[in-house]
Amino acid sequence: MSETSAMPEIGGRRPIPIAVEAGQSYWWCACGRSKSQPLCDGSHKGTGFTPVEYKPAAAEEAWFCACKRSGKKPMCDGSHKRL
Repeated sequence: MSETSAMPEIGGRRPIPIAVEAGQSYWWCACGRSKSQPLCDGSHKGTGFTPVEYKPAAAEEAWFCACKRSGKKPMCDGSHKRL
């Protein structure tokens, strides 16, 4: 199974805010299976999905996509409103 042939599971129906630190890596769950949404917990193994690294330039509150349909992965772009 590859990302192009399968849709990820919906991990949530609204974005999840996380206080992020500059220069730290955050691994966003791309498969929707993680129990630690929106971040990866390794549940993608065997799915064809791979987590997406997010490394902010500044400390901020980042709004991560939970529905896994965003066009601006890993950030929310409002796609959850169309589910």
